[in-house]
This record gives sequence, structure tokens and C-alpha cells, in this order.
Amino acid sequence: MSEPSYAGGFDPAAIPAEVRARLRGLRLGTRLNSRSAGIGQHTGHSRGAGLEFAQYRAYGQGDEPRQVDWKLFARSDRYFVRDALRESPLTIWLLLDASASMEQADAARPHYRKLDAACALAACVAEIALQQGDSFGLAALSGAGMQVLMPGGGRRHRDRLWLELRALRHGGTLPTETAVRPLWERIAPGTLVLTLSDDFDDTLVAFAERLAAAGRDVLSIGLLTAEERDFPFLGGHRFHEPESGAELHLEARGGADEFIGRFQAARAGLSRRLAAAGIRHCDHYLDEALDAPLQRLFRAGGWAAPN
Repeated sequence: MSEPSYAGGFDPAAIPAEVRARLRGLRLGTRLNSRSAGIGQHTGHSRGAGLEFAQYRAYGQGDEPRQVDWKLFARSDRYFVRDALRESPLTIWLLLDASASMEQADAARPHYRKLDAACALAACVAEIALQQGDSFGLAALSGAGMQVLMPGGGRRHRDRLWLELRALRHGGTLPTETAVRPLWERIAPGTLVLTLSDDFDDTLVAFAERLAAAGRDVLSIGLLTAEERDFPFLGGHRFHEPESGAELHLEARGGADEFIGRFQAARAGLSRRLAAAGIRHCDHYLDEALDAPLQRLFRAGGWAAPN
């Protein structure tokens, strides 16, 4: 196992302005009705200070004077509070693969790795959650174990997420199922979970399946290079597997069609496997717009068809 190192190559505060503008048109949501206290933009409801009128009730200890309906008081000489339905907040967990395979980049853009894209997408999702009043947490998995930021909300918590992403330890292989088990107890039912990984290691895929089977609403974004999609190599090449150290010597010109066919079949098989578990999945290639997978998953506040 290689020694994890500091990421250091990504500034989560530097989301491009045009991407930030498009994020304002997206809405995180869950297909599971979550009921909890707070103000958010989701389908579960609780009574409190909100916009949609629910009922009148007698003024009581702990109510604020501004909640009193003074027009009704003028007619009845009694104090009543207007209760409204407020939509329940959402908690989203970002599960980020920080293993060695996520250090891969395209030759055309060598300083932008899968890991950088995963961190950028995590920061984008936090921005959407922030604008909705939702909570967000992070669990980054690598050879160093788990780096966890428990869910919270607001700009200060967003800034803490940025610090975690900047200081991210990466490398090695994903932790074992036993090592990841404590995370299971922290992700409550009704939570929205988003995995960010190239899915080359089955550990995170299997964990996502367990979460979905236990009532968590799970989404998956696969991070891939354009070279994995197009295989643009010519001549003889030596390909190195960063986690196991294995090497493959291949005459690229003759093996391109075979590689592309097998790669596409593997990704299609993964999509079918995740769909069978109720997990919505889409792939994101490093030469696409950063927010492309979020547009596919969250546009129009609904659940867009996966690719």
C-alpha cells in the first residue's frame, strides 16, 4: 500500500462563476420523505414558522410575539398564533473515494485529476445544500482510513468542508469493510448519500448497496478520464495500476477497440448493478463541464434519467 499524501491541488473556493450561476438552478432532493425540524426545501413537513398556512392555535409559552395574528386578536380579543407548514431540511453525506486510482488525469490536462473533480463536485453540492438550508457532511476514504466531517449547515460549516478538502489525505487502497463500518452508524435513515468514485474498487460500491438496502437514498457519480473513454493511444504502451502496482504492456493501436468495448461493457454492467439496488448513477468524464453530472441528477428539482 502506498503512503497517502496531501492532495493540495484543489481550491474548493475557486468554483468557476459560470458553474456557480448554473448551480442556482439545481435542487437537491430525496425520494424518501424525511421528517425533521427546521426549514428546508423538501417534501416532508413539520409545523412551525414557514410560508404555507396550516392552522391557528392558542398563543403559548415560547411563542414569539411576531407570530401572533394581530388582526384576529382585534376581532376575538384572544391571542392566536398562525402555524405554517415548513418543509423539512435534508442531510446529505458526500462519500469521496481518495484512493490511488483517483490520482489519474488526462495527458491533455495533467494537473486535473479524478480526485480534483470529486472534490470540486463535493464543493458544488455543498453550495446547493447551503442555498437550500440543508446539512452536509463528508467522508473521504483512502489508505489512511476515513477522514470524516459530521453534517452541519451554514457558511462556517461550508468553510470547514473546504478546509477538509484542501487537507485531504489520499493514496493507497480503500479501507476494508470492517474499517468503514463506523460510518454506517453515522448515516441515518432518510439521508441522501452521494458517492464520488471511479468505482474501480468494489468496497464503496458494496457499501452504497448496503446503504440503499437499509433505506438511504443513494446517488453515484463515476469519475473517469477522457482517455479511459476514448483510448487515444498509439504504439506500444505500459499501463500501471497505482493501487496494486500491476503493469500491462499493450500494443495500443491493435488493442484500442477491444479496450473500449470491454470498458463500456463494464460501465454498463455497473450501472445495471446500481440500478438494481435503487441507486441512481451517472458517469462524469474530466473533459466535461464540472456541473454536468449534477445537471443530469438534479436539474429541475427532480430526478433526471440517468445516462
